[in-house]
Amino acid sequence: MISHGGIIRGDTTKKKIALVFTGDEFADGGEYIATVLKRENIHGSFFLTGNFYRDKKFRKIISDLKQNGNYLGSHSDKHLLYCDWTKRDSLLVTHEEFKNDLEDAYNELEHWGIQKKDAHYFLPPYEWYNDTIASWTKEMGFQLVDFTPGTRSNADYTYPEMGKKYVGSDSVFNSIIDYELKSANGLNGFILLVHIGTDPRRTDKFYKRLPELINELKGKGYGFVRIDELLNY
Repeated sequence: MISHGGIIRGDTTKKKIALVFTGDEFADGGEYIATVLKRENIHGSFFLTGNFYRDKKFRKIISDLKQNGNYLGSHSDKHLLYCDWTKRDSLLVTHEEFKNDLEDAYNELEHWGIQKKDAHYFLPPYEWYNDTIASWTKEMGFQLVDFTPGTRSNADYTYPEMGKKYVGSDSVFNSIIDYELKSANGLNGFILLVHIGTDPRRTDKFYKRLPELINELKGKGYGFVRIDELLNY
């Protein structure tokens, strides 16, 4: 499934899900998530910024994720906002700014022994982009991907001080289960996004619910695969 030039869902006839994690400045869930995935014998896909890859505090987390066979990709270098929140076609970066930032991001991946061909998929910062960004991404030899809409999993970064924008972990969890029950294709081909860490003001961490979620969906016959396996590239 394509939206604004980005892939937002895989094959809806197959019971496969890609668990995708993004990260920039927070990584409080990194060690826990890595342990859960290893215990459950599944792989996740981690899209991290250059800021994240450069942070010395996160080196062990990145090393463990890589060693355990998870997909490691880019979430940009400096976590730029590419386009306006309300006028999506209004760019906030120039072509040169975008290109330089993405090149810097992939240089950071190479420091970890990850070649461009091994990280073909790129997930934009803030999970927000437009057709032009998707086109520029393709010009550089990469494919833009984003989460599948329909659940509240991507709202797991919110915290109570945000007021009405805040979404608790019960609501996030239930939105996933409800979607699976009510949608004709369930969660087939889903790119399910969770954040590897969140603001300390959020104490109700959704990643702590991953074991429950994984077991629930395994029980319904779903398999968890890396993004490159979900999209067959």
